Amino acid sequence: MAQARLNVDLPDGPWVGEISRAFPEARIQVLTATPGDGAGFALVKITAGDIDGILDAIDAHDTIEEVSVMALSEGVVTVQVEARAPLLMAAAQQAGIPIEMPVEIEDGVARIDVTGAHERVADFGNMLQAVGAEFDVKYVQQRVNPGESLTERQREVLFEAVERGYYDVPRTCTLTEVAEHVGIAKSTCSETLQRVERTIVREFVDDLPRNPIEVGPSVGTDT
Repeated sequence: MAQARLNVDLPDGPWVGEISRAFPEARIQVLTATPGDGAGFALVKITAGDIDGILDAIDAHDTIEEVSVMALSEGVVTVQVEARAPLLMAAAQQAGIPIEMPVEIEDGVARIDVTGAHERVADFGNMLQAVGAEFDVKYVQQRVNPGESLTERQREVLFEAVERGYYDVPRTCTLTEVAEHVGIAKSTCSETLQRVERTIVREFVDDLPRNPIEVGPSVGTDT
């Protein structure tokens, strides 16, 4: 499973890109978003000096079906927006990958975090390119959680072994000592740790991409 962060330069069309470029000092946070048939719904928090001007601009945008103010204070407003052309959510939906919230947008650039299978992350990038959204890949990293496949007893033995220094180089604790601290036979301790090691290694290797993630020739990577 891959975890990636993209900085997406939003194209003209969707309201959030155009509004954030018109008010470059504003910080827009999409808190929740749901794509619909032809329109999408989003809960959006906006921090800016000219809240009234931003609300007027959103309401007047061609893609906006409805905008409702949910909360308002000095320099901060939370609105519920129904809009056509929800670019980011539509691309994610087609790629079959969830976008992690909140999504932050400033001056037309959205910071997007996604987590999913390597192929789906690549598909998401290709979907963005197809609709004219240029982006930089800030990072792509492996994300595994093999501990979910371990039993409670296996985790107990593993934690004890790690804390006692059994996996240190050089080792500061013997297998016999780990077994005594956990209260099991040395042979049982050995077999348990072997099963743990096999599970962790197999899940890690199975989740590694056979080839590097590629999301199109025009994608830049910020290293």
